[in-house]
Parts: sequence; structure tokens; C-alpha cells
Amino acid sequence: MTTGAQALDEPIRSRRNHWNNQIATHALMRPDAVALRFRGADTTWRQLHERSQRFADALARRGVGFGDRVLILALNHPEYLEAVFGINALGAIAVPVNFRLTPPEIAYIAADSGATTLVTDAPLQPLAAAVRAQSPALATCVVIGGQSAEDVVAYEDALAEDGAPHTPLDIPEDTPALIMYTSGTTGSPKGAVLSYANMNAQALTCIRAMDIGPDSIGFCTSPLFHIAGLGSLAPYFQLGGKTVLHPLGAFDATEFLDAVEAERATTAFCVPAQWQLICAEPTVKQRDLALRMLSWGAAPASDTVLRAMADCFPDAQNVAVFGQTEMSPITCVLEGKDALRKLGSVGKVVPTIQARVVDDGMNDVAPGEIGEIVYRGPTLMQGYWNKPEATAESFAGGWFHSGDLVRQDEEGFVWVVDRKKDMIISGGENIYCAEVENVLFAHPKIREAAVIGRAHEKWGEVPVAVVALADPEGDLTLAELEPYLNESLARYKHPKDLVLVPELPRNASGKVVKVQLRKDHGS
Repeated sequence: MTTGAQALDEPIRSRRNHWNNQIATHALMRPDAVALRFRGADTTWRQLHERSQRFADALARRGVGFGDRVLILALNHPEYLEAVFGINALGAIAVPVNFRLTPPEIAYIAADSGATTLVTDAPLQPLAAAVRAQSPALATCVVIGGQSAEDVVAYEDALAEDGAPHTPLDIPEDTPALIMYTSGTTGSPKGAVLSYANMNAQALTCIRAMDIGPDSIGFCTSPLFHIAGLGSLAPYFQLGGKTVLHPLGAFDATEFLDAVEAERATTAFCVPAQWQLICAEPTVKQRDLALRMLSWGAAPASDTVLRAMADCFPDAQNVAVFGQTEMSPITCVLEGKDALRKLGSVGKVVPTIQARVVDDGMNDVAPGEIGEIVYRGPTLMQGYWNKPEATAESFAGGWFHSGDLVRQDEEGFVWVVDRKKDMIISGGENIYCAEVENVLFAHPKIREAAVIGRAHEKWGEVPVAVVALADPEGDLTLAELEPYLNESLARYKHPKDLVLVPELPRNASGKVVKVQLRKDHGS
């Protein structure tokens, strides 16, 4: 029997079901079909396969091999995916990195992952240079869209090099394909190790939840360094559908609608803040759209946003997807037929995984009671890279502890109450920030809100609301807010301070960075 680092005849190797082989299959069976579309240019399955294999050749000539880690610090474009597949063709592990991080933060990921090679692009080359100055182990740097120089090689030059091709490998499905570093909203990021099998199971989850087929056209707005980006593309790699990559940058609802309309996209995923802007776009209801499936996730959506989506896109199903990086990421789906009936729920646990709602002693709680949701199944990560203690803690009792506090009704629908680490204990009472935030979201003067805990001598902690107003020139006081809060919340849940800000700090996935809010307003 061969191992992952051994060559194997093509008929045997092709039995492996991971995305490199899926792309090779499409390149053979439908070579001229469009795999990716970006800025009006098409990449066929044949081109995607051939270019990724040539990149694998270039990496192999530079010493990259089975199990090595390669950082990718780049914007969204087809070359990003070519790089991922080229890395994986060698049995190496791709490490996508958030380009919005600072050089020290990226250097931390480089050191933690043990990467020796960096793939970047021309717009981010100054950032990459600053990272390499702090990361001497990053000896090799490949620049997409750049020029070769003394310490870097241009991506296209690398692909054009003469030399022997890399040796094809038999790579088992449980081999690590990605290390996806978590958002770090509550501290230093941890690297979730995801295998090819994890991503296959994720693809099946998406195919079922969003009715994706070979003729589907997906529209990707998520950054590819985020699991929402690569995860949303996995079903298209599996089935051979087409994906439109939307350029990254400041989100513009009109540009989004223009592109979705022109490309005849059938499926689109956005974070709730983006859907809020889309639904407020003046021409949204006059558009000739082919969208049949809308999905949202990565952050909570208010009832107001969900109702606006249903109003603006009456012919499309509105599917909520919920999960986390460690689960590849989807764990729960709220299907379109239940979107309004179960407004505010993240849906039911997907059929590919197992889940329980438990108390601190790992006892199942009754329906309607609050507990932590724990998981196991084929989408669950292998563990945190280089963090055995964190892995052991997260897998205590044989289940992955999500850190999400939820309640589940008699029908199996799940409502997220809060992150376990975000829960405020004030005078012995539990205050769930998400509950207070949902009430604040619905206030007509409030555009976005977050609730954090602040230390208090008498009560231990008290809630503080950090709010961005719908009218930047407007005003709102705590005294004005009190009568409104009395309608929905017990008094002990009321914020004891109100902080007005222009906007809330968010990470690349659209999540509010509460660690920053606590630093700025928690004392």
C-alpha cells in the first residue's frame, strides 16, 4: 500500500475524492467549460487544472513537499485558487491569511504554522515585505502580478519555468489541506486544520442546503482567506458549476446588483451587513435577477434585515447558514420555507453531523433551555495546529465545544443566544448580549449595535451598549432608550451606559470584534 508521499499510477490515484481530483475530472470531461469568472475574464477547468499543476512544479523545484505549509496573502482572483490547488497537489498545506491584519499579526501566523513559503500579489507586496522582515523563515516569496527580483519570483515566471514536473502523489482524503486561522475576535487566532474529507462533507452540505447543481452559477463576495469563501466554492469544485469571483474592496450594493444581474448568478452569499445595504439600494426591486437562492451567515442578522430580504427578493429562497471555521464551516441551515415561520432561528442541524445542546456537565438540556451546542462529524476539523492543549479542551468529552450558547425548540430549530465567552453575569443573573443586541437593532434610530460587559464593584459586571446610529448626525441618549427597552427586556438586562460610535469594528468575515470594543469601552 502506498502512502501519501509516494507516487501512484493514475487509475489508482484518481479514486481519491478531493478537490484536486475533482478539478482534474472536470478538465478531462468538460475542459472548455467555465470554472471561474473574474472581471469579465473566464478561466476554464482545463486552464485551472493545468496552471495549478505548473505552480505545483514550481513549488517542488523550490523544495516544497508533503506536509509543508505555504502562506497565501492575496486578494480574490483565479490565481489564488490555482495556488491552493498547486500547494495541495504536493500534499502541502495551504495557509490562507487575512490581508487586513498587521505585519506582526501575520508574522505570528507564519511562525505558528511554520511556513517557509509565501504567495502574495502585487497590491499586497509592501505588506508581504513587512511580514518577511519579521519572518526570516519565509525564504521563498512568489508574487502574483508582480515582477521577479532578487528575493521574489513572479508567479507567471514560475509557471513558465522549464524543468521536470512534480511527482504525482496518492494523497488520502484525511490529509490536511488547509490551516484556517480563526477570526481572533476574543484573542489570538488558532489554526483549524481542515482535511480534504472535511471540505468534501462541506460541499455536500452546501449542495443539499442551497440546491446547487452543475448548471448553478455562484456569486462569491467572501474573501478567499476566509472559510466562507473557500467553503462556498467547494460544491462548485465538486459538481463542475461556475463561480463568479467578485473583486474585494469597499462593498457597493449597486455594483453587487449590477454584477449579479449581468452574470445571471443563481446563488449569492453575503453577510447581514451587506444584505442590509443591498435591500436599501433604490433599484433592487426593479432588477431582472436570476437569483433563486440567497444565503447569509458569519454574523447574526436582525429580524429587520431578514424581513427586508424577503420583501426585496420574493422569488428567491432565503437560506441562513450558521457554523464556524472549525466545522468547515456549516452546522445549521434555515431553509427558505421556514425563513419567516422561524424568524431569528439559524435553522436545524445539517444531516451530515451530530449535535447536542448540553450544560456544563455535558448533560443534555431540555428543549427550550439554554446550553452549549457541541458537535462531531465529518466536517469537524482535525484539531488546532500546534495547540494540543486548546485542542484537548475543545474536544473534551469526545465532542467539539463550539462556545455557542443556544436553545433548541421541540421541532429541532436552533436559536443562538450568545457566545459563551460573551455572556455577562450581573448580580448573579445571566445576560445574553445577543438578546439585548436584537432589541437594539430594531430601534429606528439604531443602524448597528453591540453589547459588552464592564466591570462593576457591586454587580460584578454590567452591560454597555455600543451603537452606531442610522443618521450619523443624529443623537440618542440612554434616558431616551429606557422606555423602549422596558417593552422587551427586564431591567437588569438594560445597558447601564450607551456609547455612540461612527461604526463598529468588524473583521473580514463581518463579525464585530468585541475584544476591541472591550479594550475601548469596557472600563
